[in-house]
Order: sequence, then C-alpha cells, then structure tokens
Amino acid sequence: MAALVTGRPELAVLATPFVLLVAVALAGAPLAVDGELRLERDRALEGEKVRATVAVTNRGAPARVDVHLPAAAHLGTDPMPVGLWLGRDQGRVLRFELVARRWGVHGVGPAVVRVHDRLGAMTLDGPLGEPTDLRVYASVDRLRRIVAPLRTRPVLGSQVSRELGEGIEFADLRPLAPGDRVRRINWRATARRRAAYVNVQHPEHSADVVLFLDTFAEAELAEEGTLEAAVRAAAALASTYLARRDRVALVSLGGSLSWLAGSPGTGQLYRILDVLFSSQVKPSFRWRGVTHVPPRVLPARALVVALSPLLDERGIAALLDLRARGYDLVVLEISPLEPGDVESRAPALRLWRLQRDALRGRFEALGIPVARWEPPYAAVDMAIEEVITLRRHARPAHV
Repeated sequence: MAALVTGRPELAVLATPFVLLVAVALAGAPLAVDGELRLERDRALEGEKVRATVAVTNRGAPARVDVHLPAAAHLGTDPMPVGLWLGRDQGRVLRFELVARRWGVHGVGPAVVRVHDRLGAMTLDGPLGEPTDLRVYASVDRLRRIVAPLRTRPVLGSQVSRELGEGIEFADLRPLAPGDRVRRINWRATARRRAAYVNVQHPEHSADVVLFLDTFAEAELAEEGTLEAAVRAAAALASTYLARRDRVALVSLGGSLSWLAGSPGTGQLYRILDVLFSSQVKPSFRWRGVTHVPPRVLPARALVVALSPLLDERGIAALLDLRARGYDLVVLEISPLEPGDVESRAPALRLWRLQRDALRGRFEALGIPVARWEPPYAAVDMAIEEVITLRRHARPAHV
C-alpha cells in the first residue's frame, strides 16, 4: 500500500517475504491438539510423590508443542514446561511428578498447552485434559488415652461399662444367688465372711462417639489455622476410638450441616478422613442456615466430643443446645491465642481473654469440661489428658 501511494516499487519488494510467509502459513493445515490428564492414583499421604501423565496427540499440521501442568499451592511440581515436536497424528505421553506437601483435596489440571507451527506464524493456547482431584491424607496419630463415655451400648467392645454384668473389671461383691456360676465365687471373701460371695464385674461394651466439628469460623495463624488443628485432632480421635471397636460418627456444622452416620471398622475411618480433609469454613455474614443439630442425627447415648475455636456465637449456641438436650458433652477448645499473648497489655486483647474465660466458666457451670489446646498444637494427648481430668472433677448439672 505504501508503494502504491508513494509510487516507489522497492517498498513492495521489501514487503514480499513477509507476505509470502503469511500466505504459506495460511495455506497450511490448521493447528489442532487434544489430550488427556491422568493421575496414577487419586489418594496419597503427606510427603508422598504422585505421578501425573498427560497424553498429547497432534491432529493438525506438524508443530512444536509446549505442555505445562499447573498444580495447587500445596502440590509441588516442575514449573518448567515440556517442549517437543509432533508431526501430524503423532502422540506422546508426558510424565510429571507431584509432591503432596499438605493434606486436603487439591485440584490438578487442566494442563496448559501452547502450539507453534513450523514457521512460528500461528500460535494456539488453551487447556488440555479435564481437571481432577487428589486427596492427600495427613498422618493419623493414635492417642494413648481417650475420654471414656458415661453410657455405653450393649455390644461387645473395649469400653468398661458402669453397668454390672459379665466382664473382666471387678466392680463389687454380693451374696451368692441361685443361678450364679461357681467360677464367680470369691473364695477369700467367702472364707472371711463364712458365707458364699460372688464377684460382680463391669462388662466391656462399645460406645457411640460423635465428633462435632465447628466450622463456623477459623483463626488463621502463621503456620496452622484452628480448623487444620481441629481436623488433625478429629482424625486422631476417630482412629483411636475405632481401634477400640466403638461406633464413631462425624457432624460438621458451619451454617450448613453435614454428617456421617456412626459405624465401626476401618472403612469408617477412611470415610471420616474423606469428610474431614474436605472441611472448610464458608463465610456467612447473616444469621442463616442450620445452627442446631437435629435430634435424629445423634444417638441418644452418645459421647459428643466437640472441637471448636469458640469464636462464633452460632457454634457456641449449638453446643449449649446439645448439653440442654442431655448429651454427654466435652469440648476441646482449639485456642487461637498463642501462649506468648498472655502477657500482652493490649486492652482489647485483655478484654477478649476475659470474655473467653467467662465463656469457659459458663460451660463448666453446666458440667461441660473445656480443655484448651494452644498453638503450636503440638501434642493433642496433653489436651485430652486435661479433658479427662476436668471430666473427673466436673460437677453434674441439671439443665
């Protein structure tokens, strides 16, 4: 156009190579690439490596293909793309290695592909393959001691029942009655009292345990938030109770209610872990949704172990409602305050600490033991020991 306007043909000669380049590029076959993203498995433990494969097939003209696999923040992968040359109808399988750095449900993919033709005149960018999820489980600890329920169910287990019957743990002595077995006679007491006495035992039953997870609010700390600590503690409690042949259920309340019905066995542990590691706080600035647990969700004789930061009034009201309905309730407070904050002289912080102390006193007045688990959330065993001690000295309350 400049040559026509100015009447100088050398300008047209200068533009001829570029025109030929565009003409050749447009005359060639279009660029087309498809592919599929796969994980070698969809579950892993923290610290494990998972291989991801991306199958790439070139359906168009020969081209250079660069493939990059972006991953979630807690899944380590190679940030450099993989480049290769593919002819028409050629395919390759590319392998990427993911490192599971933190528990949770992490999204993987889709892969990102960039295609260049032979002359570099045309470029195609876009996603490749469907996204998939990788569930990463944290290492689950076994607790040395657990909170014993006040009431059990008449099914064989490892919990020593407070009732009397056939068992191992000694409970009391009573005079021999018709129908008693000879092997239950206490010969020492019989010789001392000159009358036949038999041993009475506590039977070993199983229990219904409900893990109550408060997801109304969360305090984010430098290394680990209160929700993450609560999830780890719930996983350890579920593993320990299920190992003792108890029936464990999970209730998560945070504006919306989700629950997993109680069941024993190893399969229940993995179902609970799936729900726990998918837990998240959903912000809600209005008083809406479910704020109390329906009566039919919880077994009547269940021990309810609540894991809560005690930050939201709705979660606190739900716990008080459970106590008012007569449930055996203990609270493990996932404290958002670090131990170093105790000496702080900030008036607002001091006032907040006083409010939390008053809330604990309110719980204790109702016979609800509250144990604090403070950052850095190192040993949950110590917090469980505190719950057991407070429960032993808790005063029964009529509610």
